[in-house]
Amino acid sequence: MCYSIYLSTDSNKDLSNENNDLLHFKQEEIKGSIQSILKNEHQWYLGSKSICSCTFRHLHSIELGFSEPVDWYPEDDDEIAATLSFIEIARQIVEQGHQLDCVDIWEGTAEADIKELWIDLNDLRDDEFRFFENYHFIFTG
Repeated sequence: MCYSIYLSTDSNKDLSNENNDLLHFKQEEIKGSIQSILKNEHQWYLGSKSICSCTFRHLHSIELGFSEPVDWYPEDDDEIAATLSFIEIARQIVEQGHQLDCVDIWEGTAEADIKELWIDLNDLRDDEFRFFENYHFIFTG
């Protein structure tokens, strides 16, 4: 079992040019229930150093919200760095006037269990961003 993150944008930018040791964009047509959730034509799978999407900052619940890393909840430095890389790219896409959304899904989750979350990047610092399990993130700015 693992996390998968899928994203879509109306930008035709080749996100695979942003790939590094911690972050891997792979363009693919998403099939099934995720395809009906994503809002834009250019669809990508977002992998991490583990190939799947597991080594990003994740929380199982949205209850703690967005927050910078804290001492009482240890996080791997690579997870933090990978998530910072992602949100920097997300911010660039939105600032260039493009749409961007993504789904962070735990393997086997039903489409009906995915909740929508609008994120205004003007109200969020990069170091506060983290993914929430089974949420559809819609980025604005």
